[in-house]
Amino acid sequence: MKTRALICLFLLLSVVVWAQPGDPGGNPDVPLTGVEWLLLAGGALGIKRFLSGRKKGN
Repeated sequence: MKTRALICLFLLLSVVVWAQPGDPGGNPDVPLTGVEWLLLAGGALGIKRFLSGRKKGN
């Protein structure tokens, strides 16, 4: 009986050791800081040119 229990314990532990790891979680977000800065600079330049063009027109 003791031998059978040890064999079952060994088999169960070996299954746990060789089991596939769990899901690491969701997809990490990719930082797009360079693109964001370019969009921000382009928007600021466009607003500046729009406002300076309106002032020259008056």
